[in-house]
Amino acid sequence: MAQFHEVSKQSSLHPKPAGLDLQYGTAGFRTNAKQLDHIMFRMGLLATIRSKKTKATIGVMVTASHNPEEDNGVKLVDPMGEMVTPTWEGYATQLANAEQEGLLTALRDIIEKEAVNMSQEAGVFVGKDTRSSSSSLSQAVIDGVSALGGHYYGLVTTPQLHYMVCCHNTQGKYGEATVEGYYNKLCQAFIQLTKNASNRTDDQKHLSVDGANGIGALKVREMERHLKQELKISLFNDGSKGKLNHHCGADFVKVQQKPPTGIKLNPGERCCSFDGDADRIVYYYTGSEGHFHLLDGDKIATLISTFLKELLTQAGLHLKIAVVQTAYANGSSTHYLEDIMKVIVRCTKTGVKHLHHAAQQFDIGVYFEANGHGTVLFSKAAEEKIQHLAEDPNTDDSRKRAALLLQNTINVINQVADRRVIDTTDAERRAVSPAGLQEAIDSLVKKYRQARSFVRPSGTEDVVRVYAEAETQESADTLAHEVSLAVYRLAGGVGDEPKPLH
Repeated sequence: MAQFHEVSKQSSLHPKPAGLDLQYGTAGFRTNAKQLDHIMFRMGLLATIRSKKTKATIGVMVTASHNPEEDNGVKLVDPMGEMVTPTWEGYATQLANAEQEGLLTALRDIIEKEAVNMSQEAGVFVGKDTRSSSSSLSQAVIDGVSALGGHYYGLVTTPQLHYMVCCHNTQGKYGEATVEGYYNKLCQAFIQLTKNASNRTDDQKHLSVDGANGIGALKVREMERHLKQELKISLFNDGSKGKLNHHCGADFVKVQQKPPTGIKLNPGERCCSFDGDADRIVYYYTGSEGHFHLLDGDKIATLISTFLKELLTQAGLHLKIAVVQTAYANGSSTHYLEDIMKVIVRCTKTGVKHLHHAAQQFDIGVYFEANGHGTVLFSKAAEEKIQHLAEDPNTDDSRKRAALLLQNTINVINQVADRRVIDTTDAERRAVSPAGLQEAIDSLVKKYRQARSFVRPSGTEDVVRVYAEAETQESADTLAHEVSLAVYRLAGGVGDEPKPLH
């Protein structure tokens, strides 16, 4: 087959280092950029095969999100903007780890298993962030797409990639599959939403944005004119100086519990931070006494679900709304939602694919990881009921206003999902291995009031995540350090022992 000859020829330009094995995880492949050239080429091949199999456009995003600038990564996006299926995650790992001489065999194996018609047309959207390595690595993806006769379209950001793949495969029903279409849809809905907001003051029209020295900063600049002065943005860490995600960005703000470098906060001013590829966001402000207040994913989900529930009540719509959390959500947010707001709360394993799946089971599903990564999903039936109420001439003004606000909320939200030593169970709240770790955690937790702690392997980095919660910040910090030491000692930690947070 002529295509395989071209694959063989092109793969010699993107050789795999012998013995290097990588795993396709929650965030796709992610490691030091120097180890990824062959991975990118092969993911271009796989995306093309996936496109031929589904007879739809597939997305490939080149990014390492919140990781340091020297890292990079790649993930595939399925036809409706969702993450690729688990079976194809396995194929990604299989293809990536095939030694150079076994690449064509691995490729044929996938094609035969999936009964792919290789004469089928194929299309792939390719996106990238602003890392210095992203241009050459995205070109490697394009080389893989071209080697199997696929077509590629444009270079975009992560949320834009998910949006455009979905638009393209719904023949424009979700929106126009261009960057301008993305800006128009979100900004027009935002403008309509804010026009109907009660008691909106001029200071609420201003927002300071930390672009994490990433691609989000560039896109915010492009988007500004579409907002028509309804939101005035002061952009910091715009990429003109400073390193990507270095002392800035959503992950830095969340972990350090302080503003990023470059932003001077005045009391009451609203600020937010993106991560490197602009698919995470956290908000924050300082009070009159200079105390830092973070609105992380838990608080964002609580605010959004409260807002939506109030609108549903005003509209007289009986739709089932739920917030989906992980075990790492703040316990106080769970109690507030269940006990005060009477909102259904579901707990699931960490990772957007698990949250997204659980959210799909409700009329309206809200999910945000604490790191600011999330969205709101509206079922087709819910959207139709809202639309019918908004367009019904017999609807009274109060219910119509609520229905219109719900419609604009739907349009301002990008609903598509972005999606080994330690093993866990009970939605990742209990460690199964290594032996003795869970017992050590239980013993440490008993030392503090209103405390709990969990550990899990990261889906995006070669590290273990430690979560700790207690009655005071000091107790929570101390518990986190003690648990991290237990992990280090019982799970074969690498490098120096973890240091206290303060």
